Amino acid sequence: MLEVEGLRAGYGSVEILRGIDMKVEAGEIVAVLGSNGVGKTTLNMVLSGLVRPRGGTIRFCGRSLAGASPAEIVASGLIQVPEGRRIFPNMGVRENLELGSYGRAKPNRAANLEKVFAIFPRLKERIGQFAGTLSGGEQQMLAIGRGLMAEPKLLILDEPSLGLSPLLVEEMFALINSLNADGLSIMLVEQNVVQSLELAGRAYVIENGEVAIAGSAASVAADPELRRTYLGL
Repeated sequence: MLEVEGLRAGYGSVEILRGIDMKVEAGEIVAVLGSNGVGKTTLNMVLSGLVRPRGGTIRFCGRSLAGASPAEIVASGLIQVPEGRRIFPNMGVRENLELGSYGRAKPNRAANLEKVFAIFPRLKERIGQFAGTLSGGEQQMLAIGRGLMAEPKLLILDEPSLGLSPLLVEEMFALINSLNADGLSIMLVEQNVVQSLELAGRAYVIENGEVAIAGSAASVAADPELRRTYLGL
């Protein structure tokens, strides 16, 4: 579904991504792991068309994304839920969700809204509230719901557990598993190594803008370097 080869990108004179190779197959969860500053968010920005690559190729559903605008990438079905949620706090829950279908799936807006409310009943209960008055967990639900409104073929989740309580983190990962069980392909970009590897089928660990470890989630979890660096074992 998503094929990335030799991807290079950066800002000004600073190169952040130094030849990333990765892929996401249809119907799977792929975890992209790494600590702050290793290039995960830059990777997401490039895949979404917000940062232009300096080299390499990106193909989505068999088509090159070279030169594609963010709007064209969204229209193709590659949807990102960004780090920090990026909701519109002074707009209502409904309005935030409806904006998710602005560039894709607009004819199905009403039906998709009901699907989102079935997944997130709490959002339906708070439909009349301003988004900024929601709790952190509810805001994350809103951000994911907004992404689902666009009928994604591949959903990129950037740090969905960030800032959530341990209980809400458990709920969030259970939700991601449920979405995937319904057939949604997911690229999970996280610092939460242990739970991400329990959920994903395959994983990539990024260090200094390069893929340091890659393979099945089980093999990555058992890698001595990962256990030493991230788990302190």
